[in-house]
Amino acid sequence: MTSQQATSTEVTQKADEFRGIFRTLQDEVGKVIVGHRDIVDGVLTAIFAGGNCLLEGAPGLGKTMLVRTLSETLSLRFSRIQFTPDLMPADIIGTNIVTESADGKREMKFQPGPVFAQIVLADEINRATPKTQSALLEAMQEQSVTVGRTIYQLEKPFFVLATQNPIEQEGTYPLPEAQLDRFLFKLNVGYSNRHDLGEIVRRTTQSEHAHAEKVIDGPRLLELRKFVRQALIAPPVQDYAVRLVLATVPGGEFAVEATNKYVRFGASPRGAQAIVLAAKISGLLDGRYHASFEDVVAVAKPALRHRIILNFEAEAEGVTTDQVVDDILKSVPKEMEEVA
Repeated sequence: MTSQQATSTEVTQKADEFRGIFRTLQDEVGKVIVGHRDIVDGVLTAIFAGGNCLLEGAPGLGKTMLVRTLSETLSLRFSRIQFTPDLMPADIIGTNIVTESADGKREMKFQPGPVFAQIVLADEINRATPKTQSALLEAMQEQSVTVGRTIYQLEKPFFVLATQNPIEQEGTYPLPEAQLDRFLFKLNVGYSNRHDLGEIVRRTTQSEHAHAEKVIDGPRLLELRKFVRQALIAPPVQDYAVRLVLATVPGGEFAVEATNKYVRFGASPRGAQAIVLAAKISGLLDGRYHASFEDVVAVAKPALRHRIILNFEAEAEGVTTDQVVDDILKSVPKEMEEVA
């Protein structure tokens, strides 16, 4: 066996192992969560891509339960922060407190907050004030926390899984664009259908209690994240992802009619990074070690919907960001001549 064949065999084995772990996680979560398979897949994709994930939906649809169940399948330190209007930044990141030693000396000591975990459930994040929401910005982007003049590194892997109620709900504060951009995916959690709702009622009104089992630990998750980044993406496919993001910028070279009419601000480069990483995972799950055009299309909505800021005309006509992304996907060709 040549070295090239050996490398190919090793890659195939790793790809099979990745798919096996991903499917096992799906099955374990499915023991507790009924339906919402696309939401589960989206959250798992964000985790393996190394990004944060935002779940939006009306109260009572199982967003918090999903995240708690997922934490049971990962051997990582978990914490939950319930966001409320009176929550302060120090309640999240921690603060310096005065302590007294055995010999009677007083000193300042840092008391870590709940953000010092590996999985952080930011529950109903849009119920907190912007000042408190911003306390998560550094942690989400830099995976560190600054208190005074000291920088504290967070343990890796670290990611935030946040839930929020629709903005129409009373007592909510819309997340600022800068913080929305830190989420790899935004997933919309909808209502269950008749079959799934019936199964939910059956499970929750009888004596049986399902529990998810541990599947993977932190070091193994970091290894798989590295493997995902090593997956291939052909230049034309990557260029397609780039052009989709550029098509969200009004007045730009690739802007489509819907963009110029309804969009105030388009997606940032993080949108292209999110699409490429998620497309690689989609390819691996389909048995390929490369991302395809179809993979890019499949992950475009969750990667872009929260990065597009609509204008007043779109709000007046009831146009959503998903509709704009649909129009972009229909209008932007998958292949075109390369830039000279």
